[in-house]
Amino acid sequence: MKRLTDNINSRYFEAADRLLPSKRRGRIIAFVESYDDVSFWRLLLDEFETGDYYFQIMLPNRGGLTKGKKSALRSCIEHDGLGRNLIACVDSDYDWLLQGVTQTSRDIISNPYVIQTYAYAIENYQCWSGSLHQICVQCTLNDHRLIDFQAFMELYSKAVYPLFVWNVWFYRKKLHNQFSMQDLNIDIRLRSVDVRRPQGALRGVQERVEHKVHWLENHYPEAIDEVAQLRRELTDMGVTEDKTYLFLQGHHLVENVILKLLMPVCTVLRQEREAEIRRFAMHDQQYRNEISAYQHSQMSLEEAIRKNTHYRECDLYQRMRDDVSHLLSMLPEGGGENKEHAEDLKSADKHQEG
Repeated sequence: MKRLTDNINSRYFEAADRLLPSKRRGRIIAFVESYDDVSFWRLLLDEFETGDYYFQIMLPNRGGLTKGKKSALRSCIEHDGLGRNLIACVDSDYDWLLQGVTQTSRDIISNPYVIQTYAYAIENYQCWSGSLHQICVQCTLNDHRLIDFQAFMELYSKAVYPLFVWNVWFYRKKLHNQFSMQDLNIDIRLRSVDVRRPQGALRGVQERVEHKVHWLENHYPEAIDEVAQLRRELTDMGVTEDKTYLFLQGHHLVENVILKLLMPVCTVLRQEREAEIRRFAMHDQQYRNEISAYQHSQMSLEEAIRKNTHYRECDLYQRMRDDVSHLLSMLPEGGGENKEHAEDLKSADKHQEG
């Protein structure tokens, strides 16, 4: 049995908005996947609010508290609901890279009312290499640069890229059970990072990747040419070897790469700051007071990554901006001034009843 809410779509929100005064700005509902995504999409959409339109971010709560991309898309697409007053903002996962192999991939890459991250997920932006130093400063209140994070992540990306391309090939062929994303993550995770010799951690990753690529080439020789062609295609899409980390599984990137890299760095930076406090303290009580104040001013790495917003210079973020600009270019000027609201509201109600 259908519920009335099953057919709420873009036309419904558009018609409902027109019941309000004509000078009011048009509202665009943006469905996101989870509560954690709201602040990320708000930061992006804030840039595009005008005198004609504003965005309201919501979760598609049909059927309870179900979350995720499929829920956000299903709530809209199954009922032909996406349109100029209702959009979906979702993580790309592998769906952009799959280029239409699955239905979800086709929905994402072909619908102008779906805004995707291009990077695997929001977490990948929060781990953008250009912002890792700021994260360390937030956590330690120490601005000493121990590692060139951008250079490290570029070298890491180049090391894992060959195996990453193979993994995308398996997913495009719908053979991911033979080499899954979880299998990839095991081979490309960082084991430990020595702050004084970080290149050692990269050598370990490169050795494991080379070993696994050699194994794959021996067991799937018929795929070698196709993988080479896929590599060229991904490069044309902007998925280059120096940016691989942006397309890896987000949770894996945070837990098995970025935290493994930043934790030892932050440990050293905190030790430096605490030694400085001890050196300049006039007496024990002052030392204890300063140490207590310092410790209370710190932020955990996990929280600093989650709250990081220093990723807006990332190239992929500009792609999202371009998509939102394109979306707005399809909308009429004067978002709240269309006088045909009665007919559209009747049409929306009829669609709802159906």
